[in-house]
Amino acid sequence: MYDHVIWPEQFDPRISPIYALNDIDIKAPPEVVWALLVDAENWVSYFPPEDQVKILSGDSELQAGTKYHRVTVGFPMSLVVTEYVPGRRIAWSATVDGDSTHSSAYHGWVITPTPDGCHLLTEETQQGEFFLETLGRKHPGALYRYHQEWVERLAQAAEARVAEQ
Repeated sequence: MYDHVIWPEQFDPRISPIYALNDIDIKAPPEVVWALLVDAENWVSYFPPEDQVKILSGDSELQAGTKYHRVTVGFPMSLVVTEYVPGRRIAWSATVDGDSTHSSAYHGWVITPTPDGCHLLTEETQQGEFFLETLGRKHPGALYRYHQEWVERLAQAAEARVAEQ
């Protein structure tokens, strides 16, 4: 049994109109996967759509309280890391910049050690008219597909790092 994201009440999947869960087994130790995950400004090295990430709080990588900005599929967002358990769990909340409907999201990652490496699980919920219109109505399933590509590419990058050692 794998752990799941610990949800703040307002982002619980049971009350969120958009929810995605993606997971994958990775033949790399948790610390290798973790290093790739917290190195947000270099996500582009293995996942090209994440090419506009900027940490704003002076940190070199994500940690508790880190504020950062990213443009995801053309939409600028402000984010803050809200949960941080080194090597195991990280989550952030996001708001869409300039969105008068105050749309928000919560995205968590959980790494569980396994005999062959680790299991990576990511879950996200989204709320508000911006997300409902953009993803819910115009592009149903897009969040799941985006995250599936992300976890697969992260797995490939982690396994490639292990092979290089």
